[in-house]
Order: sequence, then C-alpha cells, then structure tokens
Amino acid sequence: MKNSLKRILALAGKEWYSWIHSPAFYGITVFFLVFVSVWLYYLQRFFVLDTASLRPFFSAFPIAYILVIPALTMKSWAEEKKLGTLELLLTMPFSELELCLGKFLSSFAVLLVLLALTVPVPLSLLPLGSFDAGVIWAEYAGAVLLGASAVSLGLFLSALSKNQAAAFLGSAVVLMAVMLMNQLSQWAAVPSWFSELINYLSLSFHFESFSKGLLDSRDLAFFILTTALFLFLNTRVLIFRKWS
Repeated sequence: MKNSLKRILALAGKEWYSWIHSPAFYGITVFFLVFVSVWLYYLQRFFVLDTASLRPFFSAFPIAYILVIPALTMKSWAEEKKLGTLELLLTMPFSELELCLGKFLSSFAVLLVLLALTVPVPLSLLPLGSFDAGVIWAEYAGAVLLGASAVSLGLFLSALSKNQAAAFLGSAVVLMAVMLMNQLSQWAAVPSWFSELINYLSLSFHFESFSKGLLDSRDLAFFILTTALFLFLNTRVLIFRKWS
C-alpha cells in the first residue's frame, strides 16, 4: 500500500511538473479567472442585484468547466498515445489504477489551484455585505466535488480518444450535455419521470444544493460515486489496450 502510494504520487508529481512549465497552464488560468469575473460583474450584474449572495458567481463554474476540464485532461492519455509512450507506461511497474490515479491527481491539483485563485473575489466582496461564510464554504466544496467528477470523466474520454483535438471536443460535448441536461425540462414539455431521470444524471443539478449552502449527502455520494466510476472505466480502457 505504501509503495503504491509512492508510485501514484511520483506519477502525479511528474505530470504536475510538466503542467506548471507549460504555457497552456497559464492560458487556462487566465481564461478561467476572466470568465468567472466577467460572468459575475458583467453578465450577472452583481452590483445591480443588491444582494449578499455569491450564487451568481458560483453559477459560472459549471459553464466554465465545460471548456476548462477538457483542456486539463485532453492530453493526459491522448498525448501518451501520440508520442507512443502509453505502451511504455503500461509495461512499467504501475498498475492501471495507479496510472489513472496519478493522472487524476495531477489534473485535479491544477483545478484546485484555479479554484484557489478565485478566492480573492469573494474576499473583496465580503466588506460590502453580510455574506454567510458557511454558504461560501459549501459552494466551494460543491465546486471541488463537481470538478472531481468532471476531471475523471474527461480522463476517461481522453483514454478513448486518438488525439488531443478529439479528446477536447468529445469531453466538451459530453460535459456540456451532463452539465446542461437538467435545463431540458425548462425548454420542453417532458414527462415527470424523464425530468427526474435527467436531473439525476446532470452534474450541475447536484451542484445546485451546494450553491445554496446545503451539504446534501445524496449529492455528495453522487459526486464521489461518479468520480470512482469513471476512474474505474478508465482502468478498463487501459487494460483493454494493454492486452489488445
């Protein structure tokens, strides 16, 4: 177990090192920070709302993730296949789960950095009203859990893709679907059972309770289970490639 953890952290460290020395990291960071700021101050017109709530700010996160997460995960496996290093990785003393967890931790760590860089926004607004700190903590917890599920999904789709472009486009389309599918019941008349089904499958639907400051155990379990599910499916893809 101890050796396994060391291998996972070693792989995650290698991936992290390559990320922080990549121009893409800074491009993604600037895009994310600009997007959520423009969303809050311009599109949501926060100062016109005259309310001590950051829900308009956190409502930008599911939308931003549609482009940010594919950019973080597209090269994880697709680049390995392009460079021909995936076969080398599969022959090294790493299990498929260790490889997946190493890739996941590195991408997830980058996402955590992006989220940490948004903290000055709520801090700068706190003097302007009586904000509930507990609600803000819950909203950030929801953003972290939502990001974990989205990253694991993006890695799975990267493992299925032949190149980075396909991985990015596929992940963006799938994430757009799972983020926005709960809006379908508002756009079209659908049966109640179908509406409940698509709401349950929607990532942003389970994020809504966190954005209200509620830590619902059902939504917490959903994010943990979906993260574990896509990591498991990722290992199955690697095993298939290893023996095919």
